[in-house]
Formats: sequence, C-alpha cells, structure tokens
Amino acid sequence: MTTRDTWTVDRLHHALPHSASRQQLLADVNLTPIDELPAVLDRWACAAETLRAAAGRIAAARAQAALGRTPDETTTDRTADVQHDAGHRADRKPGRGAA
Repeated sequence: MTTRDTWTVDRLHHALPHSASRQQLLADVNLTPIDELPAVLDRWACAAETLRAAAGRIAAARAQAALGRTPDETTTDRTADVQHDAGHRADRKPGRGAA
C-alpha cells in the first residue's frame, strides 16, 4: 500500500495550505469527467505529498524570514511547480477541471 492509497478528497483538502488551492481542488473534483478523475486526484495527491515533504524546510525558511534573514541556497520556492503539477495551468479549458 502506497501513501497515496490513504488520501481522500477531505484529507487532500486539509493538506493544502491555501484557500485558493483548496477551492481549486474542489472545483477540479466537481468539474472533471468521472473517467478522468483518478488522474486528477493522483496529481493532487502528488502535490499534497510534495508539500508535506517540504513542510520542515518551509517552516525553517519562514523562521529565517521572520528574523530578517535570507534563506540559504537549499531553500527553493517550489510553489509554482506544485501548482503546475496539480493542474493549475492558464491554458486549461473552462469547465474541464485539471484534466
């Protein structure tokens, strides 16, 4: 059993840190044709796992920023990559979800 086997839409929803991402997840789930839904959910699970794996680095970078320090070279903002992987593309057709 992989870690993706434990994801539900509710767990994915709670794993996303921003309301815009959570709203996009729900829109994707509701607007994607049923036969394309597994692929969409798999992309969201991958994005959630990426965010979960980066949680420690994100917290450290925020702590450094709060102290006025610049994060070191090993801290890279991957927000755009995660959003792209989750299907947040500007060229997506309206009403088609992330598929």
